[in-house]
Amino acid sequence: MIGKLSGRVDYRSNDHVILDVRGVGYMVYCSDSTLASLPAAGEPVALYTDLLVREDLLQLFGFTSLVEKEWHRLLMSVQGIGAKASLAILSALGPDGVSRAIALGDWTSLKAAKGVGPKTAQRVVIELKDKAPGVMAMLGGAPQIHDLGDVIEASVPASRPEHVPSAQADALSALANLGYAPGEAAAVVAEIGGERPKPLC
Repeated sequence: MIGKLSGRVDYRSNDHVILDVRGVGYMVYCSDSTLASLPAAGEPVALYTDLLVREDLLQLFGFTSLVEKEWHRLLMSVQGIGAKASLAILSALGPDGVSRAIALGDWTSLKAAKGVGPKTAQRVVIELKDKAPGVMAMLGGAPQIHDLGDVIEASVPASRPEHVPSAQADALSALANLGYAPGEAAAVVAEIGGERPKPLC
């Protein structure tokens, strides 16, 4: 499994980037927000990746954070959500927006993503609502991709980022200690973040 690639941007299209890793070009599909955050051609970059393996297909998907990668993996576990729909959702909302929408049951936000209908959006919320707290706890604490400088040429291992618990993780933990169920705690934290809950139907 390819979990991360570090190299230089060789070419960028409207839905993928070709990453040159020591002379080998990897085609990596990304969300719009990830593509927009990438540097210019020739500049160093690193992406967390997820490899989709099918009988007649191998595709790499790239993410700037482990939170975005985790949501992609979870979204694709929902019936009716393939890689294209997952990237559409992440492009429309971003990983933090997906966390809030699912925690609050806000399926209308998910429906705004291209190719996602109301029934599919509701199914995403129902199937992933209980998993939202775990992903939300990662926000702010999971490592991010940073500027690589000359690390690629020098082959110097990057230092491990210090894990700093996020405010969301602290809030989720505190609410759990007060007796809130994980889903309830996630909804409270998401609502405090500025989103209002919307009914499933």
